[in-house]
Amino acid sequence: MADKIETAVFGGGCFWCLEAVFLQLKGVIDVEPGYSGGFTDKPTYSEVCGGKTGHAEIIKINFDPDSISFEDLLEVFFYVHDPSTLNRQGNDIGEQYRSIILYTSDRQKESAENYASSLENSKKYSNKITTDIVPLETFQKAEAYHWNYFAQNQNQPYCSMIISPKLKKFKEKFENLLK
Repeated sequence: MADKIETAVFGGGCFWCLEAVFLQLKGVIDVEPGYSGGFTDKPTYSEVCGGKTGHAEIIKINFDPDSISFEDLLEVFFYVHDPSTLNRQGNDIGEQYRSIILYTSDRQKESAENYASSLENSKKYSNKITTDIVPLETFQKAEAYHWNYFAQNQNQPYCSMIISPKLKKFKEKFENLLK
């Protein structure tokens, strides 16, 4: 199976939210929170949150394409965040929270561009889709305390007020893709 594993990399606000969502999907082997798209080497969480590195909070998803397609992952990604708000998701403001897809193949690039274009043409959002679609150049794994953050901190206010409702809505919509 190891030769069939693919990687998808998305950023759409806080990586705690995205990690909690994508860990629920069948075919997803693991999800690693991290940073990418910036201009500094080995940024820390506080540096990224301070907006001084150019990095986005992202997740790296390792998945089995025989169990879940990249297109399914795209559909979930665009559903669980607002791709029409530039450098912002809710109260999280700054380029570190931008909507971004870091593709790992030409096929992913084409699929992402087609999906974003289709979404733009659907007029679902009153604003233009602002999702960056760029090649993955580097991935810096986030500090260990960010891994499985929601699972370990469900009673923390951000988790209970922001992530829990997002997960509930996501699970209702994508019941057929859940583990």
